[in-house]
Amino acid sequence: MASPSQAILLLQKQLKDLCKHPVDGFSAGLLDENNLFEWSVTIIGPPDTLYEGGFFNAIMSFPQNYPNSPPTVRFTSEIWHPNVYTDGKVCISILHPPGDDPNGYELASERWSPVHTVESIVLSIISMLSSPNDESPANVEAAKEWREQRDNFKKKVSRCVRRSQEMM
Repeated sequence: MASPSQAILLLQKQLKDLCKHPVDGFSAGLLDENNLFEWSVTIIGPPDTLYEGGFFNAIMSFPQNYPNSPPTVRFTSEIWHPNVYTDGKVCISILHPPGDDPNGYELASERWSPVHTVESIVLSIISMLSSPNDESPANVEAAKEWREQRDNFKKKVSRCVRRSQEMM
């Protein structure tokens, strides 16, 4: 089991790696320099998607036993997406606790694994923005619009992108 000190060492290393080798599509840093367990992340809307041009802010919160348990990611910017709850919390397989899915929707191999890093998590979120999963939505209304009223969905996403640009 990972101890808080192991988590701190790993998070320090991941932060240092991201500072040395920034990754296209997002930036990440500490929300408060005295707390390695709360990160501020800005995701740039991926090219050729409805989210292109947007700057979406999120908070990534790590548990004390990271990397044995996944962090949570919550958008603080308004975002309309089938895999984001209305409170901004991101719902993707790799952020679900390790092991078998009690609901039987996901394979254990799709869920959290300690090999994931901040980089792999954010890249998965960028991928989620590119390809929503409406089969197992966090936001049922957004998923229904995505499937049945694509023009309405696009308008709501465009409004979110515009608002994110105004906040910069």
